[in-house]
This record gives sequence, C-alpha cells and structure tokens, in this order.
Amino acid sequence: MKVLIAIDSFKGSISSIEGGKAIAEGILPVFPDADIVTIPLADGGEGTVDALIHATNGIFIDLPVTGPLNEKIQSRYGIMGDGKTAVIEVAAACGLTLVPLAKRNPLLTTSYGVGELILDAIHKGCRQFIIGLGGSATNDAGIGMLQALGFHFLNNRNQSVGSNGQSLKAIEKIKMDDVHPDLKNCEFYIACDVNNPLYGPNGAAYIFGPQKGADQKIVQELDEGLRHFSKVLKKQLDVDIHHFPGAGAAGGLGGAFVGFLDGKLQSGTRLILDVLQIEKYLKAADFVITGEGRLDGQTAMGKAPSGIAQLAGKYHVPVIALAGGVTADSSALNDLGITSYFSIMNEPMALEQAMNTNKTYENLKCISNQLFRLIKTVRLDS
Repeated sequence: MKVLIAIDSFKGSISSIEGGKAIAEGILPVFPDADIVTIPLADGGEGTVDALIHATNGIFIDLPVTGPLNEKIQSRYGIMGDGKTAVIEVAAACGLTLVPLAKRNPLLTTSYGVGELILDAIHKGCRQFIIGLGGSATNDAGIGMLQALGFHFLNNRNQSVGSNGQSLKAIEKIKMDDVHPDLKNCEFYIACDVNNPLYGPNGAAYIFGPQKGADQKIVQELDEGLRHFSKVLKKQLDVDIHHFPGAGAAGGLGGAFVGFLDGKLQSGTRLILDVLQIEKYLKAADFVITGEGRLDGQTAMGKAPSGIAQLAGKYHVPVIALAGGVTADSSALNDLGITSYFSIMNEPMALEQAMNTNKTYENLKCISNQLFRLIKTVRLDS
C-alpha cells in the first residue's frame, strides 16, 4: 500500500505538516507496512514558506525588517534545500494581520520590508525567489519594496517621495542608479491567484482597499495614485503594467514584480505543485489524501486539493479529500477528480472547539483510520 498525503493547512486550526502526521497515524494501525509519503501543501498564501522549506529540508531565516507601519518587526522567510531558492510570503513583512484594526489605512502602509527580505536572501546567495502575494496590508504598488532594493522615486523637485500608497501621486521620476546589481541575475516566480489590473473598478484599490481599512474617499485617492504611477512608468520606462493580469494583486505588488523585476506570475497552486515535484510521487501511489479546512465551490477554483486531484487523474489514482467543513456545492469537486470527500467532524460542537488544534488532529487521525479500515475490508473481499 502506497499512500501520498498532500494536504493544505486547516487555517486557524492545524498546519499542513501536523495534519499530515495525524492522517499517517490513522493509516498505520490498519496498514503497518504502508509506504506513506507526506508532503505539506500550500497555494501560495499562508503556509507556503513552511510547506516548501519542510518539504525540501531547507532552513528558516528570522530577521528584523520594516513593518507595514514603518516600525521594526520580526519577520521570517525560508531558503529551500537547494540553497539558492528563497521563499517569501509578503504577509510576513507587510501583512494585514500586522496592523491593528484601528490603524488600518492603506494610504499609510508600506511594502518596504518585503524588499529587505529579498536583499537578505540575495546576500545569502539566493538567485531564485518564490513569492506568495496573499494577505498584504498595502496599496503602494510595491514602491516600498522597490525602494529597499535601490530604486528611487522622485517628485517634481527631485526629492524622494515616501514609501506608501499616499506617495504614489507625487512620483514624477524614477531613478535606478542605485539598484542592487545582483537583481539582474535573479528570477522571481510569483504565486498569484487573482487577475485584477492595477487600477480602475476592478483594480487594487477598489477591490482590495476596503478590506485593508480604506473608505470610499481613500479608495479613490489610492486609485488615482496607482493610475498616475502607471502613467509615469509607461512614459519613462516604456513599461505598461496596468493591463497585466494580476498587476493589482497585493496592492500592486504584482505589478511591481512584473514591471521592475521581470517576475512571472503563476497560479499559486500550480507553482507549488511543480516546485514540490508532486507528479513523481503520484505515479507510484495507490491512494492520495488531500484536503483543507473547508471544501466548497472555491476549492474548485484552483486551490490545492483540486490541483492535486487533476494531477492524480492523469495516473488514475483515487483521491480522498478531508475537511473540517464541507458545503453542498462541493459536489463539483467530484467532476474535477476528487473520488470522495468527507468532513472530519464526528459530533456536533462549537466552532471554537472544532478548530482546536488537538481536536482537529484527533479527528483527522480517526477518520483516516476508519476510511482505511473500509479500504482494507474491500480489498480483502475482492
């Protein structure tokens, strides 16, 4: 019996690493000789660094950086086992969770710390970067990050502007004399699962600004700044990032990576699955166990479990999906290659209890044990 366990984290409850351990503990009493491979998954958002670093026996790097409110914070990124690929979640340096609710205002937040993480990785020898864009508190079009990397943004008096969303409308000139020389040798792969343009009704400010604390007036000001910045960039560098799908991701960081760093925006799930070389494990598997905290219609829109299922379909490997919650529209997942899906809940309980890490661990272990008891019985009968 060969089993591949590849689950995403159950956000707010259990990590993909611990969840995988729980499932393995449920299987082994039924199939003691089972060959179990456990690979933690992520979709480019929260948990991406942990998943890739653990899967490749890499290392974690902790260092102080400039946080979204321009104060020093402790942040973390990872270097994969190859020693040359850095994995960075922008939320670790400019994430919304780093800003208290009362202080959320994307006019004032900066992505500067993201650039500091990149610089540190460059100094440690990294030349390839995997960047997860989810969860930013910023709407600065990446100028904070770019300033940390040596780009200068000047106003009409040739003075440096600030590093936040409010500063965009003042930019009249871009100076690149001090850009870090090794950036030209770096490759950036960006996990991005949105297609929003930089500005406009579907752009960064209007779609994502309100959840970052922007009221309607602030949204309009941010959008005007993004529009102005895009025009300056087009005029001076002949780079048009506005219409590039995903330019509006993470408050315009998507556009900054594409326009200034030649970044390649990709589906987060597809990028992570490719980096982890999941297919080579799928080929030999008898079963695949995947899952996430909640299975619903959004899961079918490119999240990790559906990505695993589509790859498994190439090799006709059955896929079992586990989740804390399963909604009625999850039936669409069967058409995408998930053989069957199950909630791990075994009794009525409050949400707080259901999301308790120890409870989730035991529930994953229990249902895995019961499912593989059934599989063993069916195999013996056949």
